[in-house]
Amino acid sequence: METIRAAVSHGVGEPLVIEQIQLSPPGDNQLRIQIEAVAICHSDITFIDGGWDCPFPAVFGHEAVGRVTVAGPGTKTPVGTRVLVTLIRSCGTCPTCSSGDRVHCEDPRDHMNGVIQTMEGQPIFHAMNCAAFAEAVVVHESQTAPIPESISVAGAATMACGGITGIGSAVNTAKVRPGETVVVIGAGGVGLNAIQGAYIAGAARIVAVDMVESKLDDAQAFGATDGILASGPSPWRRLRRIAPRGADVVLVTVGAPVAYDTAPKYLGVGGRIAVVGMPHQDATATYSPMNFGYAGHQMLGSLMGDTVLSRDIPWMVDLHGQGRLKVEEMVSKTWSLEQINEAIADTRTGAARRNVILL
Repeated sequence: METIRAAVSHGVGEPLVIEQIQLSPPGDNQLRIQIEAVAICHSDITFIDGGWDCPFPAVFGHEAVGRVTVAGPGTKTPVGTRVLVTLIRSCGTCPTCSSGDRVHCEDPRDHMNGVIQTMEGQPIFHAMNCAAFAEAVVVHESQTAPIPESISVAGAATMACGGITGIGSAVNTAKVRPGETVVVIGAGGVGLNAIQGAYIAGAARIVAVDMVESKLDDAQAFGATDGILASGPSPWRRLRRIAPRGADVVLVTVGAPVAYDTAPKYLGVGGRIAVVGMPHQDATATYSPMNFGYAGHQMLGSLMGDTVLSRDIPWMVDLHGQGRLKVEEMVSKTWSLEQINEAIADTRTGAARRNVILL
């Protein structure tokens, strides 16, 4: 075991504490990666706030970029490779992985298996397969993808969750087609990437919906054609002035139940909703099944944008190189590891696209 610094969570709602922890060496098919940057995602905050159950102590963080320093037995990634670190861990052989669905791998894993421990030897929850609010991580090789030096370190970190989740929700899950009308509810980090995904897929109209007017301006800079302020009465009715038939696709990128309550109201006949933003585990939404059946609506779950890293990262990198995908622009501000609680507080305001911790 080696000693590293990490931001450790000791209980629901408590500030993270920077302390020394122990990190195991990489085993079979694992890599040790020195973290260079890790972005703060609202999923991390949901865990911290107790919205999803987990044991404590825990180390969160799952949207990272770093460099391979030790390669375990059976790996193919050379030491020195710069890689994204994601939570998508796939065995490659279970029924879902074999069918190409890598985000729903059925291989069981133990998040208290000793990858990280306190200095006294107590297991720490290895959150989301990553525990990247730390100087280094040990992860399964399948969770990584090479990333070129041409992308800034802070920008690259945002691709590891917000980027692939948002873009993938439009391209992989909803399968947006040229000429369709797409509504994106929420113009935060994931929402802006969903807008980019819809633009890349050829949507004719991309309508951003948000509670904050300034974020609608942000959305248009990322490819939205129109914006609707959700704080007004019946915002879905305003969509009909833009697209009289309604939306072909609604991408809900925020974890607010009210967003799911209203999402079907934007749909036209045969439209489909992608569930992207994750509410707290006890949250519920209400729909009319009759309307879904009568209008031929569909609801699609989208975990991590149904991304296949080896397939999707190379074309996203290529698009960035062509100037067709904004990555560095996703970064609102960079912070040090010691400032992580301030960065989390800033993220809670909803104003940031992505706050990034630099190590």
